[in-house]
Amino acid sequence: MTATPPAPGDGLVRAGGIVFIIGAVATLITMAPLFLGTDPFPPVAYGICMLMGVGFAISGAGVFRTIAAQRRAAKAVS
Repeated sequence: MTATPPAPGDGLVRAGGIVFIIGAVATLITMAPLFLGTDPFPPVAYGICMLMGVGFAISGAGVFRTIAAQRRAAKAVS
């Protein structure tokens, strides 16, 4: 079994996934006081929740980079 070489955008997709997961965990933690009846977290915690969108955007950039590389490769062959 041979491993395929990583595409140009694979690193961005992985990094975006990690950033997204960090944002998702922060969102769960930030929303917990609403259900537990405790004091809410400071506003900085809500800012960390925005990492979900940032991670999604990073992953999207990686996908578009991979698409562009595949198009260039297909153009070079034909």
